[in-house]
Amino acid sequence: MIIPKVQRRYCRFCKKYTEQTVTEAKRKPRKKNSRSQRRFMRKMKGYGSFPRQNPKGREKPTKKLDLRYKCAECKKTQSIGTGFRVKKFEIRKE
Repeated sequence: MIIPKVQRRYCRFCKKYTEQTVTEAKRKPRKKNSRSQRRFMRKMKGYGSFPRQNPKGREKPTKKLDLRYKCAECKKTQSIGTGFRVKKFEIRKE
């Protein structure tokens, strides 16, 4: 899938159509101090085994892609939807 780097889209902050640049959101590491992560690490301390069945062979063939659109006028960033799955992705520079 090829997407142009600059698109003319509706900005909900400016309330008009503006030029917006597309960027791919980078994945961030998990937070070590979140409640669920602390609970998981506490379970892992026990016998040194995984606390539940380890999922094998159920991986998705593609990762979800998250696109961010930055408005050229108000400089605010917005993401549209929850992302979509695609094998090949390229941002075309025009």
